[in-house]
Amino acid sequence: MYKKLMLMIRKKSIIQSYLILQIFCFVICFFITNTFAYQDTLEKVKSSGVLTWGFDAEGGAPYVFHDTKHPSKLIGFEVDLVAAIARELGVKVQHFQNEWDSILLSLQRGDFDIALNGVEITSDREQAVLFTRPYFVYAEQIVVRASDNRINCLEDLHSKRVGTLYNTVAKQILDEMGDVTVNTYSGQIEPFKDLSLSRVDAVLVDLPIASYYAVPNPQLRMAGEPVGEGYYGIAVRKEDTALADELNIIIEKILRSGELKKIYERWGVWNVSQEKLFFHEGLLQKYTEMPPSLSKKVSLRVTTFLPTLMKGALVTIGISILSMMLAVVLGLTLAIMRLYGNKWLRRVSTAYTEFYRGTPLLIQLYILYYGLPNIGITLSAFIAAILGLGMNYAAYESEIYRAGIQAIPKGQTEASLSLGMSRRLTLRRIILPQAFRIAIPPMTNDFIALFKDSSLVSVITMVELTKSYSMLAAASMNFFQLGIITALLYFGMSYPLSIYARRLEKKLKYYDRNQ
Repeated sequence: MYKKLMLMIRKKSIIQSYLILQIFCFVICFFITNTFAYQDTLEKVKSSGVLTWGFDAEGGAPYVFHDTKHPSKLIGFEVDLVAAIARELGVKVQHFQNEWDSILLSLQRGDFDIALNGVEITSDREQAVLFTRPYFVYAEQIVVRASDNRINCLEDLHSKRVGTLYNTVAKQILDEMGDVTVNTYSGQIEPFKDLSLSRVDAVLVDLPIASYYAVPNPQLRMAGEPVGEGYYGIAVRKEDTALADELNIIIEKILRSGELKKIYERWGVWNVSQEKLFFHEGLLQKYTEMPPSLSKKVSLRVTTFLPTLMKGALVTIGISILSMMLAVVLGLTLAIMRLYGNKWLRRVSTAYTEFYRGTPLLIQLYILYYGLPNIGITLSAFIAAILGLGMNYAAYESEIYRAGIQAIPKGQTEASLSLGMSRRLTLRRIILPQAFRIAIPPMTNDFIALFKDSSLVSVITMVELTKSYSMLAAASMNFFQLGIITALLYFGMSYPLSIYARRLEKKLKYYDRNQ
């Protein structure tokens, strides 16, 4: 009895010690977590010896881009600027590739310490992040074809089709003009390519971009004087005031020492406007002091953004329906070729299906829109979108139809032929009607998937629903509410198809039971 009592006391003591140790570890972890959670970013950078920098290399030259001679190496005037800043801080730079339209959102989430990639200082963005003093003075420049003398100033862009980068001041200028058809791009090369192919009448972009791409190209010229002057700044999180102050000191130092000018001259982006950087007191007061408080931010109203989203939804519906029609016709043709064609037709059908299933739709769209002009075939963005989606989904549809046809017993074909029906008539009257009943449910599912995949056509300047959402969200910095609205619109388009598919399946099952 005594031994049992002592054993129970010992077990109780062990359990108590274990619980005390757990509580102690929890307190230590909580203390450490809170210490790092509230640690100033500047202290974190200096203690870790690493400054994480967010950018989008897809944006291109002369900001940040991959060296063609050494593809793993990043070059550009902003790369040199960040290197100078890191040197002054006594730390190394860690690169963080991020989509440009969500770069400030990723900064707020804490994915990196600074966002520096031609981010224009605007009042809307100052509501979400804290900017340093400006490090570059930009202006918007019009670029046209060298043979085009119609456009020589901003007013000449009225009633024209103009290309620009989305979520930029240039796009805001074009939108405010009212009667300009704006083509928006995510990359800097594409608008100039479309300009050379006469898909747009002009391009309006920041002067460094225009200088880098237009000046060396004899087919293009810069028209008129630059307009819409503004400033680039380094974005940090709202609470990182110490980091912003340190960056301001470093920018001031490399500016006064002449190092910043040497960097810009090396990349051909230094101009007279950059002299305004020396008058930093006025710039600091105008662009970095006392930004609008979050309480003054305009609340999101559905009625404000819904018309633009609905317009994008209509484009999505149109592209999806036309693409699916092409996919159905082409897919059926491929299936018949593979099952009933000769050796060469079977090989062509198989090769087509394997190629389109084995390569990304995004690459196929790029080839159709940007690649075909190299061999003299120029397609509009709308036609390229329909062909790209339709030809891609045809590969999947052909396999659905092939499975449906092969599911029909061979005895039915043999019976039809024995009655004197031709193979073509047998296929049309006996086999295909039954095969379609089997294939319709997966066809409907493919149609629903096509609705969502239509978002990829934004890479060839089509402004469908997802593209409309990304532009509005990036401009308003309200990704959540707009995302919910956009998701509901997609759901509203696809759910009726889901209901139709289920009802059709029930109807077909009922039909099969009564045969």
